[in-house]
Amino acid sequence: MDIFRGWENYVERLEQNWLATVKPEDTVVLAGDLSWALKLADTEKDFAFLEALPGKKLLLKGNHDLWWDSVTKMRRFFETRGFGTFDFIRNNAYLVDGLALCGTRGWFFDDPSGDKKMLLREAGRLEASIAAAEKTGGLPVVFLHYPPVTRERECPEICEVLRAHHIKHVYYGHLHGASATRAVCGNWNETRLELISADFLKFKPLKMNYAATSSGV
Repeated sequence: MDIFRGWENYVERLEQNWLATVKPEDTVVLAGDLSWALKLADTEKDFAFLEALPGKKLLLKGNHDLWWDSVTKMRRFFETRGFGTFDFIRNNAYLVDGLALCGTRGWFFDDPSGDKKMLLREAGRLEASIAAAEKTGGLPVVFLHYPPVTRERECPEICEVLRAHHIKHVYYGHLHGASATRAVCGNWNETRLELISADFLKFKPLKMNYAATSSGV
């Protein structure tokens, strides 16, 4: 990524900021685009780097994660390599200090000719994940890779699910560099939106601060 402006020495910067921010008992959500590898077997170096960092990591799929496989295969891959700090947000939710962490990749909606079938599938996955979050009794907090809205438009299929469940907090990625100017950060209807792309955060994990939590997430 260091061929892109603003990403110089990003691995070292991310490592330093992570070590200064995240404790072993914390949970970190990584909202996709985790490796350029095309096959799962080729991600080992990238995940070895993340494994060595403190905290439990919950992973979402990004649009560049072409290595992504079934959850069963990915868990087996991590297990055989001794990677024990990863799990996946995929049609499910994780209760952490009163917060029910859930979500899905979402879908790119700027192109009118986009894949409608895939968009509806992602909306269905979001519905399933939020439903799982609600069953935990915790406060649902949604993570997406793609933004549900930008300053120009919104994704009706994803936004309808968020509205129907009265979701108060959404974190998303995907927008980098100059495209981050299109991001909606702050209140959107009854929902608080936060962009968490690595370069937007200057490679420092963003701490979630809620009254429901007793330790870091």
